[in-house]
Amino acid sequence: MRPINQAPMIARRVENRPIRATLPLIMNIEGLKNRLAAEQSPYLLQHATNPVDWFPWGEEAFAKARRENKPVFLSVGYSTCHWCHVMAEESFADPDTARLLNEHFVSIKVDREERPDVDRVYMTFVQATTGGGGWPMSVWLTPDLKPFFGGTYFPPEDRWGHPAFKRVLREIAEAWARDASRLAEEAENVLQQLRERTPAPTAGTLQSERELLEVATGHLHASFDPVNGGFGGAPKFPRPSVFEFLLRHYERTGNADALHMAVFTLRGMASGGIRDHLGGGFHRYSVDAEWRVPHFEKMLYDQAQLASVFLEAFRLTREAFFEEIARETLDYVLREMTGYDGQFFSAEDADSPLPEDPSRHSEGAFYLWTSDEIAAALEPGMARLFCAHYGVEAGGNVTADPHGMFKGRNILHARAGDISDDVRADLKEARRVLFEVRARRPRPHRDDKTLTSWNALMISALARAHRVLGENRYLVNARAAAAFIRQHLYDETSGLLFRRFRAGKAGIAGGLDDYAFLVQALLDLHEANADPATLSWALALQEKQDVLFADRERGGYFSTSLDAADIVLRMKDDYDGAEPAANSITAMNLLRLSSLDRNRAFLSEAERGMAAAAVRFRHSPTAIPQMLAAMETHLALSAKNALQQACGPGGCAVPT
Repeated sequence: MRPINQAPMIARRVENRPIRATLPLIMNIEGLKNRLAAEQSPYLLQHATNPVDWFPWGEEAFAKARRENKPVFLSVGYSTCHWCHVMAEESFADPDTARLLNEHFVSIKVDREERPDVDRVYMTFVQATTGGGGWPMSVWLTPDLKPFFGGTYFPPEDRWGHPAFKRVLREIAEAWARDASRLAEEAENVLQQLRERTPAPTAGTLQSERELLEVATGHLHASFDPVNGGFGGAPKFPRPSVFEFLLRHYERTGNADALHMAVFTLRGMASGGIRDHLGGGFHRYSVDAEWRVPHFEKMLYDQAQLASVFLEAFRLTREAFFEEIARETLDYVLREMTGYDGQFFSAEDADSPLPEDPSRHSEGAFYLWTSDEIAAALEPGMARLFCAHYGVEAGGNVTADPHGMFKGRNILHARAGDISDDVRADLKEARRVLFEVRARRPRPHRDDKTLTSWNALMISALARAHRVLGENRYLVNARAAAAFIRQHLYDETSGLLFRRFRAGKAGIAGGLDDYAFLVQALLDLHEANADPATLSWALALQEKQDVLFADRERGGYFSTSLDAADIVLRMKDDYDGAEPAANSITAMNLLRLSSLDRNRAFLSEAERGMAAAAVRFRHSPTAIPQMLAAMETHLALSAKNALQQACGPGGCAVPT
């Protein structure tokens, strides 16, 4: 599909593609504060002392843009994002850049984790017009919030053929002064094209359900990396929904290839540098094809989903390795990402202070090792064993390092193959010692806001851990987090959810993913402890979700409610990426509710939602693996119901 053209009067003068650079994290704590100082988001607070006259997303900024007829500069990111820190250091802390922004634009800063609805609209624009996306995201809007130009990271000066941020600002300011009405017209045209590209899908049928699932498995096989695991080349992202589908497909059909693709990839990820071998948990993604060189931030949603997938792999294979990884991942969250009241925090930064010079920051500094550091911490024999097993080299082991960020340092990755119990015990002791040494280093920044949807994913993981592993502590922590949400992020009178809690305050209306993920979490909790109050809350939330987000005409759910006046494009999220699409989770929720509550209406709505995704299935069946997993469940439930009807209440007279 060809990209939509951005505003031609700007695009023909400014070529825009994202680039990479490396600079330390900005930690500006001096000077006057701007409006962001009153916000709760850690990301917005990181920019509270910028000389840029930032506004949070809201009517005050929109009114100023309309009143002064100025374009909006929208900057979207999150607090643990390495490249967001780079652009902040290079541009937003720079007085000359701030002067340009303050004179010619109304500048708005958005935390994508707080406002995924805002991020989704403008990321769709950036991807459609540039062919790519990412954060920080930079988009220019008309005063009525329609986008006309955008990109991701811009350098402070022309670099490697890419335009300087200040040059982009001048070009756009001049174009707006010259012909603002034409830019507004072009923005409306682009928005109309986006509306046409993202229609609410017409209702389809599920007659070819089995065929679609086989086709999707074939598509995944075609892109499978048989050497390293994963799908496609570098960079590689852990996409837990893919494993969820493959494992369910194997369980229903016995397809050995589906099982192999899932467990081989999980082993590769768990052995690679994308996993924290000392502290547990997984980094965001791997920049190489071997899973060895990660982008070092740690996100709560990754830990939750991957723990669930490793638990499922253990349940199906009974391989102790998968149980070990699931436990380590959950233990990391409970140790480092859990608040005093049972809530879960959002993320840990990719960047951290250098141990040898805490005034400087670098990506991965907390996790990297020199061979000398390991030799100093371990006795010689144990150091040699550890270095051999985890690939530590005297001159460093990072080859995928084009900017020299990791020179002379090592990213731990485990050697493949079986090891003896004695070696395993020695390596465990070495990891314990090095974990204690690392604990004395300056830790990465932690984003301590609590998000309803991400907490719900973690509740699901813990409830499933209780069912699979039988440990009560997992259930205790899951129930504590659910109680926190009910107390702080739920209005009992209206039945409405809030999205974010931080520093004693809840805020931001819950979106579709908050409702869908929490319903899933409550169903998982109900399966773990059979508490009828948990099921009652899940039913109430599903009813509220239907009222706020359901597409009554075509099936499925919109990401935002009808009264979201600040969203210019009402969309249906139908891509299972780093997080599953709420429509996919909802289809599974409705199937489970239909089984629990014996309510035919739930089953009908689930089938309508799956049918509404039929167009997406036909064109890109692997884009929504979580929906494919729901279809697997639908087939399994249909087979079970057919068997029950055939056998009758007295059971089957002949073997089935």
